Amino acid sequence: MQIKDIYSLFLQNPSICTDTRKINKGDIFFALKGESFNGNKFADKAIKEGCSFAIIDEEEYKTSEKHIIVKNVLTCLQELASYHRDQIKIPIIGITGTNGKTTTKELIRSVLQTKFNTYATEGNFNNHIGVPLSLLSINSKHEIAVIEMGANHQHEIAELANIAKPNFGIITNIGKAHLEGFGSFENLRNTKKELYDYIDANKGLLFVNSDNDLLSDMSSNIRKFTYGSNKADSKAKYTQAAPFLVMELISPKGLLYVKTKLIGGYNYENALAAASIGRYFKIDDLEIKKALETYTPSNNRSQLKKTKRNTLILDAYNANPTSMKASILNFKEIKDKNKVIILGDMLELGDESNKEHELIIKLFKDNNLGKIFLVGPIFFKQDCSSYVKKFEKTEELIKFLKDEPLDNHTILIKGSRGIKLEDCIDIL
Repeated sequence: MQIKDIYSLFLQNPSICTDTRKINKGDIFFALKGESFNGNKFADKAIKEGCSFAIIDEEEYKTSEKHIIVKNVLTCLQELASYHRDQIKIPIIGITGTNGKTTTKELIRSVLQTKFNTYATEGNFNNHIGVPLSLLSINSKHEIAVIEMGANHQHEIAELANIAKPNFGIITNIGKAHLEGFGSFENLRNTKKELYDYIDANKGLLFVNSDNDLLSDMSSNIRKFTYGSNKADSKAKYTQAAPFLVMELISPKGLLYVKTKLIGGYNYENALAAASIGRYFKIDDLEIKKALETYTPSNNRSQLKKTKRNTLILDAYNANPTSMKASILNFKEIKDKNKVIILGDMLELGDESNKEHELIIKLFKDNNLGKIFLVGPIFFKQDCSSYVKKFEKTEELIKFLKDEPLDNHTILIKGSRGIKLEDCIDIL
């Protein structure tokens, strides 16, 4: 069956399912495979539980006319999404970056939806499966879309851009992350640049932070709309970040104060990017201000949480050297005598891992940062001062906190998802 024929079925049943535990009646089931599962085995169950069709790639599982055989289910999903993209003529903004891409995407959504029916990637559905599923969630009512693109190996952004075909592109920043998959920072940089290359080749437009020398250099000679503190199409000034980010949008009519609910100065660039994209699409500054001020972070991303016992700054969704350092230095600015830092290992750094963890520990030594708890096997084997407490696992930290509870503290919680620092929230 050709993609255009499968697309005809999709138009009649415009809902995709890849997990039989989450079926809605009428879904088209795509039997994806992984290292430890084979979706073909669940195709019959998908039909019995209400799916209209099941796309499979192994003949032995075809038991009815509702089972459609293709060469490769993942490739079919990607081609279907790309075909759908060709039919929808709305602007699509592609976004990638080492830090802040999900927060920036949500802020852009918040701003754009004041004027447009906006679709944006749900959660972090930003890989070779998530991007196609996101595209296939766009319908005829949407007027603009923001598609997040993540990468943990070379050439992945190029692959995703060729599926999503964005008209606009933004890289939030480029720092050290997933070095295990990329092999080197240069490979990481080149992979992120693939979004710029796609936009350039297809005569699109970039949104570029003019304060970032690397991004400015990478985007030279490409059509762009710039944002930053100086010499930019859209300007703003950083005011404060403790505890919440405050910025000033600069307009011909004067300064417009924006008081966000975002924790950390590192979110200044994210908020300015969203404001500037709104300005490009002719959204009034007052509407932009309202959208930025009403956005509330969630899912342990730059999130302030007050418990009965403590004030928590949750940034435990992910961690790399750039974001870790920024979080620590921002936490230093917070005026509170009773401060605690809980950090988890930064994962997927490859050969750079020990060096980068040592640099974080040096940051402690160079600054007075209060009590410090380190969690994870990498931090655990580092040489630390006696006032730094180390734990190999989060469970060990939880046990310690039960015996020696913390009360009336401001606590930064930052680490890679694999360390599961969020598990200690209830005890705090």
